[in-house]
Amino acid sequence: MDNTFILGLIVVAYLLLIAFFGYLGYRRTTSSNDYLVGGREMNPIVMALSYGAAFISASAIVGFGGFSAAFGMGIQWLCFLNMFVGVVIAFIFFGLRTRRLGVKLNVGTFPQLLGKFYRSRSIQVFVAAVIFLGMPLYAAVVMKGGAVFIEQIFQIDFNIALLIFTLVVSAYVLAGGIKGVMYTDAMQAMIMFSCMLFLLYGFYKVIGMGFVEANEELTKIAPLVPEKLQAVGHQGWTKMPVAGSPQWYSLVTSLILGVGLGCLAQPQLVVRFMTVKSSKQLNRGVLVGCLFILITVGSIYHVGSLSNLFFLKTEGAVATEVVKDIDKIIPYFIDKAMPNWFAAVFMLCILSASMSTLSSQFHTMGAAAGSDIYSTYNPRSRGKLTNVIRLGILFAILVSYIICYMLPNDIIARGTAMFMGICASAFLPAYFCALYWKRVTRQGAYASMWVGTLASLFALIFLHEKEAAALGICKAFFGKDVLIETYPFPVVDPILFALPLSILAIVVVSLNTRSKLGVSR
Repeated sequence: MDNTFILGLIVVAYLLLIAFFGYLGYRRTTSSNDYLVGGREMNPIVMALSYGAAFISASAIVGFGGFSAAFGMGIQWLCFLNMFVGVVIAFIFFGLRTRRLGVKLNVGTFPQLLGKFYRSRSIQVFVAAVIFLGMPLYAAVVMKGGAVFIEQIFQIDFNIALLIFTLVVSAYVLAGGIKGVMYTDAMQAMIMFSCMLFLLYGFYKVIGMGFVEANEELTKIAPLVPEKLQAVGHQGWTKMPVAGSPQWYSLVTSLILGVGLGCLAQPQLVVRFMTVKSSKQLNRGVLVGCLFILITVGSIYHVGSLSNLFFLKTEGAVATEVVKDIDKIIPYFIDKAMPNWFAAVFMLCILSASMSTLSSQFHTMGAAAGSDIYSTYNPRSRGKLTNVIRLGILFAILVSYIICYMLPNDIIARGTAMFMGICASAFLPAYFCALYWKRVTRQGAYASMWVGTLASLFALIFLHEKEAAALGICKAFFGKDVLIETYPFPVVDPILFALPLSILAIVVVSLNTRSKLGVSR
């Protein structure tokens, strides 16, 4: 009873803080420019924390943490790419030029940035449509991550957990715009950072081992890898999978490359570069962003793998033998291994991770529908733009909520990688060339986007076995799960097909066409 009362107090205090920052964002939002890019006056530390919190969702903590428990520390390469590519490269090589170009073009969204640079309404609408139609899957995955954890900790029905969770996020996103989102993101980022630091410390205390001893012990239990995982290339929790095995392709091509590169073209992250006053302020955010990524995802990937020692000690079997659904390993571990009070606090970490990412996704989808599509064809409605965006957000929330009920088990990590891979293939070449290549043309950019998007969808439906078999479209047309059954094609992630084709398209078409863009970088 005492624990329930304390848990209730913590949750109420958290929700009051969320309400306060949402109200603060609402009071400070007086125009569509405020609603979309915070009036370009956001504090660089708030921006960096918001960027990190939007980047690291419940899918990273629950989904990827569970993946590390199942398959080991090879996923730490993703942590490295998250820092090096997702922060250092993103801020310095993409962010600085994006901010300058955004100010020059006076834009507030990623579709507007590309659309106005290439002087093409079709490009703006195309990018917005991909976001509005594709991002609900990613949002649904994040929603599931948060709801699964609430279900495990509170021991309540999943449907109730999902409904409450969705309503809370919806309230402050609809009211406060990007300011409300970023203020709450910054607060949530600090909760996530603190929780992960304690989790790392608390784990070693619970397991009764030091850093070196625990890692050596994890290496020794490699023979306990379940046979079904050995069959797909698992060699132990401190080793990479067998090169060329199905698990190696899943880890390297889907998770490490898909998420590691896909983050560069995430619309909800790109827009944050346009919310600060100057390039100097953007540079100040690099260290904060790197430290945040290192502690949050580095800790959960590390503890996830080492959780096998805890399960072996307490239940006589490794993580995947105790908890069959990978998405539920981390919630189960926290509930069993950590003090009761920490389970309650860690729930706030998961809520923070989910809410910060979801709020950014919903805001981005609403902006895509209202600012990038609707107002493009109805320019006279600009005075009512904020309300149109809010309607777009509400619709995106409803669609994501419905999709969440259709998701299978073990989907959180894969669903995240899938959307980020599509973004990389569809947007990254055109985005990079807008910043760096003077010979690029609007025809080349348009061709690249179409090729990247269609190649990704084709690979998901007809080539990559995990999605193709589940969808059943290829089997309906051709009588088999995938078109090319020769190994390794069924396990090669769509990004390895789609991104090279997208790059080839923009280069070849741009070199063979002319269009004076007239915009200096």
